[in-house]
Amino acid sequence: MTALLIALLVLVVVTLAAFVVFSLVDQRRAQARLIRDRLATVQKAPERAPDEELALLRDEQLSKIPALDTLLRRSARVSAIQESLLQAGMKFRAGNFLALCAVCGIAAGLATAIVTKNPAVGWAGLLLGAFLPYAVVSYRRQKRFEKIEMLFPEAIDTLARAVRAGHAFTTALEMISNEISEPLASEFRKLYEEQKFGMPVRDALMNLTERVPLVDVKFFVTAVMLQRETGGNLAEILDNLSYVIRERFKIQRQVRVHTAQGRLTMLLLMGMPPTVVVILYVFSPEFVQPLFHDPFGHVLLVLSITLQTIGYFVIRKIIKIQV
Repeated sequence: MTALLIALLVLVVVTLAAFVVFSLVDQRRAQARLIRDRLATVQKAPERAPDEELALLRDEQLSKIPALDTLLRRSARVSAIQESLLQAGMKFRAGNFLALCAVCGIAAGLATAIVTKNPAVGWAGLLLGAFLPYAVVSYRRQKRFEKIEMLFPEAIDTLARAVRAGHAFTTALEMISNEISEPLASEFRKLYEEQKFGMPVRDALMNLTERVPLVDVKFFVTAVMLQRETGGNLAEILDNLSYVIRERFKIQRQVRVHTAQGRLTMLLLMGMPPTVVVILYVFSPEFVQPLFHDPFGHVLLVLSITLQTIGYFVIRKIIKIQV
């Protein structure tokens, strides 16, 4: 047990020292590189064609530490984590989030190792603790997308009324950002500001689908781009799209009613084993203690958790019906 604690502390200290040294060395290089990029941009400005499409510059740093930012940019998975954080409405950077995962994992690993006095269980706790922040981000991302999905038909109706009243499409976008509730208002505000500062409307709409990868948003973007290319009554198209989305909501509610039994079964099967273990530990500790102190009990515990997890995803796959 003492050796495990010493090894973890040495790992943390050596890692932090390496990052500090590498950060100090790379910071001056990062500043010089930033100055060179700015000078190159200024020098190339007169060479641009008048009709050249200019993209908006956004703060996409994955960490405020230059060395860590350079290291994290090499991984596509870290960039995906940063995108998930933005979609969840969290202002974390990917570097800070990974540090939080490491801290949670180390804390959970030390706590489980001290309680169970078993290094193997401590490593399992470390993995679970490191995964916990990502689970929170996934949950918040899902809830935010659900709110956007519920508000989206109202936003389309507002856009259709504004277009029917004679407003331009870009002006109607600004009206939506002022009248619709969050979190959808901020997404339309970004869409309006991107095209306002020079980005083509098509590219701004594609960025909206990347920030909010929902089926309804993709339908909306496709309909608007087709109308702008081929013509037609945009207000009528938006009315029909709003009707289709609301009808799909009705079907989803019906599917949710029909799959209620499967969801209840999943909750019972997932909650019953830990509940039984807690009850037995309270009323008959000697019956459950081998599960935590005997090596064979540890194997059975890990096996049961693995099977429970597999069963959860299998049942979830069965009851999740795409509409």
